[in-house]
Amino acid sequence: MEWLASYAIDWFSVMVRWLHLITGIAWIGASLHYAFLDNSLEEPSEEDKKAGVKGQLWAIHGGGIYNFSKYQLAPATWPKLLHWSKWEAYTTWMTGMLLMIAVYYFQAQSYLVGSDNWITDPTMAIVCSLLFVFGGLGIYEVGLRTPLRNNEGVFAVFMGLVLFFACWLATQLFSDRAAFLHVGALMGSIMAGNVFLGIIPSQKRFVAAVEKGLEPSADDAAFAKQRSKFNNYFTLPVLFCMISNHYPFLYGHSWNWLVLAWIIATTAWARHFFNLRLQGIFRAGILLQAFVAFLILAIWLGYGQYQVQLKQQALAEQHTSETEVLAIVTKHCTNCHGLSPTQVGFSTSPGGIVLESLEQVRRHDVQIRTAVSSGYMPLANMTGMTEVEKARLMGWLGQ
Repeated sequence: MEWLASYAIDWFSVMVRWLHLITGIAWIGASLHYAFLDNSLEEPSEEDKKAGVKGQLWAIHGGGIYNFSKYQLAPATWPKLLHWSKWEAYTTWMTGMLLMIAVYYFQAQSYLVGSDNWITDPTMAIVCSLLFVFGGLGIYEVGLRTPLRNNEGVFAVFMGLVLFFACWLATQLFSDRAAFLHVGALMGSIMAGNVFLGIIPSQKRFVAAVEKGLEPSADDAAFAKQRSKFNNYFTLPVLFCMISNHYPFLYGHSWNWLVLAWIIATTAWARHFFNLRLQGIFRAGILLQAFVAFLILAIWLGYGQYQVQLKQQALAEQHTSETEVLAIVTKHCTNCHGLSPTQVGFSTSPGGIVLESLEQVRRHDVQIRTAVSSGYMPLANMTGMTEVEKARLMGWLGQ
């Protein structure tokens, strides 16, 4: 019944991934929308000021005119229904953790454990995964409760160093593909923690104080807004981590931790441009700097790939026998792409591609060259395919 368990995990993964995507869109969409509102508020009319309005924004959408008003404290008449923006965050985090369980814990040997990492035992890898996510969240929360948070620039440097270290540590503990997603899971947990541990409790205290006719704590409200601001800067880096498993040329690079740290820093800096822009401050230099940073990264990675291609071409020119090719394919491919896959988590050959004979290898020439040259296959390079083996296989296929 092993195939049934694998089939059930596949469906569980599909449903949870779908829900994670939906709730993530809702959460980040709401976060960006409120950031837009906060940064775009205009001076209210004198009449609205008397009613306690701090700022307002007029907008048109869907064929209607909207008037968003933000009060200094609360309206004179308390609303019957007050919407709390929290379940978008909670459900995104919960579905994300369920997806982590479905893909990386139930199939730890296939997806979580790397071929050349510190951790080789699946159970220990799962323990380290939980420690990585919740330990990182703990470091953030401790740092946030120190005087560091009083200077946002200093705190940003502190968190930058923490994430820089996290990028490196994740690539040492987990498979390359899992490493990028774990850094995303850490940032996502910090964002959800900001909502659950700081923003919502602060808002509850605010409402309770207003309902009792008391003055809410200004420091408490400022702290909640600060947490919201931190979440805003995490949005673009987290989105990248969510899609990173589609780009093996990034997570499979020998300096993958630096690539990830570079992208996180660049996207957060680009987000800073948009935050300032909403406040009426236009600093095109920030966006230009982010673009140049991405261009430098692309040139550096491209040059490295070009050097690898030259080495592979030299190796490919050497004669490779059919026996050697079949041995390479058998060692690195048929564990997944066999009639009866032996790799844990696979009940059938992915994509229906079976590679147990040279005829089948030739038939799937294009797919093999695309997957192997990009580094997408072997999956997480669990079998440890060397550059020489890759070059010989690619050279034979090219012939």
